[in-house]
Amino acid sequence: MQTNLADFIKDTPDGREADAILRTCVHCGFCTATCPTYQLLGDELDGPRGRIYLIKQMLEGKPVTEKTQLHLDRCLTCRSCETTCPSGVKYHRLLDIGRKVLNERVPRPLAQRLVRTALKEALPRPWIFRPAVAAGQLVRPLLPQVLSDKVPTSAPGQSRGWPEKSNHPRRMLVLAGCVQPGLAPNTNAATARLLDRIGITLFEAPEAGCCGALRFHLDAQEQALDDMRRNIDAWWPHVEQGVEAIVMTASGCGAHVKEYGLLLKDDPAYAAKAERIAALTLDISEVLAAEAEKLKPLLVTRQHPPLKLAFHSPCTLQHGQKIKGVVEELLQAAGVELTPVPDPHLCCGSAGTYSILQPALSKQLRDNKLAALNSGAPAAIVTANIGCQTHLQAGSAKPVRHWVEIIEERL
Repeated sequence: MQTNLADFIKDTPDGREADAILRTCVHCGFCTATCPTYQLLGDELDGPRGRIYLIKQMLEGKPVTEKTQLHLDRCLTCRSCETTCPSGVKYHRLLDIGRKVLNERVPRPLAQRLVRTALKEALPRPWIFRPAVAAGQLVRPLLPQVLSDKVPTSAPGQSRGWPEKSNHPRRMLVLAGCVQPGLAPNTNAATARLLDRIGITLFEAPEAGCCGALRFHLDAQEQALDDMRRNIDAWWPHVEQGVEAIVMTASGCGAHVKEYGLLLKDDPAYAAKAERIAALTLDISEVLAAEAEKLKPLLVTRQHPPLKLAFHSPCTLQHGQKIKGVVEELLQAAGVELTPVPDPHLCCGSAGTYSILQPALSKQLRDNKLAALNSGAPAAIVTANIGCQTHLQAGSAKPVRHWVEIIEERL
C-alpha cells in the first residue's frame, strides 16, 4: 500500500511504525473472512481492511469524525485478522497508533469519557474493585443488564490456598493481575499447587499490579506505560536473582506483557529491561508443556471418572500469543474428553472492557460462542483468560473455569 503520511506524524516513532505496517498491506481482504464484527455487521468499515483505510486517511491528514471513531471502537482487537493475513500485517499495532491519534483529534462525549474514566481508574485497583463487586452483588437486580452481567451471582470460588512450604531451587514469578484475585482467586493458587508438585516454587511480587492492557485500550496509553514500568520495577530484583520465568495465568495479560519490549522501545531507562521481561514471560500452558515429562507420571497414577469439557481458546492465546493446541494436549493427557467447537477462531465478545462499551455486539458474539461451545454437550467449559471466563459465565448455566484448575484437580 502506498502512503504519504502527514507532517504531524511522518517523522515520529509512531509514524515510522505505522508507515511500515501500512506498506505491508496488499488489500487482499482475507482478513474480512475471519473478522467477528464484519461477520455480524457486513460493513467494510467494520472489518480490518476498512479500518486500515480509515487509519491511513487520518495519518495522511484527512478529516476525521465520530464516524471514524465508531468504526475503530467497534474493533475487538481480537487479532484473528493477523492470524489470517498472508502478508503479516501487524494490524493491532496500527490500530493502537490510530486510536491514539484519533482520540487527540475527536473529543468523546461527556458520557463516554465518564464511563471510560471509571473503568480505567477502578478496575486496575483491587482496593476499589473488590468492594465494588461486593456492593454490586447486593444491588444486582437493580443494575442495568450491561452491568449486572459483569457482577458474579455468588461470591468468588474459594481457593484451597497456596502450598505452605514451597521452597524449591527453581522459582517463577506470577502476575496477580487486577480483577482475577477478586473474581477467581483459585486460579493462581491452583497454579502454585500444581507447579509445587513438579518442583517449582511460584510467587507473586506484591508491588506488581495491572499489566497495563486495560488502560492502554482506554485512551490512556501514557498511564498504561507507567503501569508497565511499575511492574518492571517490581519484578526486576527477582530477575537479577535468577527467577526462571514470569508466568501468566490470564492470556490477555500474557499477550500484553510479551509486548513490553515493543511498547517501551523508545524509553531509554526501560527499553532493555522491558525486552528482558518480555523474553521471560510465559503463559502457564507453555510452562506445563515444557514440564510434560514430569506431569505425565503424576496424571496416569490417578483414576478419575470421565470428564467431558469444551475448551474456549481466548483470542489473546491463539491470535495474540500464537499458542494453539497446547492446552488441549495437556487436558487430554489428564484424561479429559474435549468436545468439538465450531469456529474456534472467533471471539467470545469479552475483549477487555468491550463487553461494557459495546454491549449489543458483545452479547451477540457471546451467544454465538456459547452455542458453539455447548454444541458437543460438555459438562463444563474451560478457558484461559479471566475476562473470557466471567463474560461467558454470565450467559452460561454450565460452570466456566480456568483450565489449569482441572489439571491440578486430576493430579
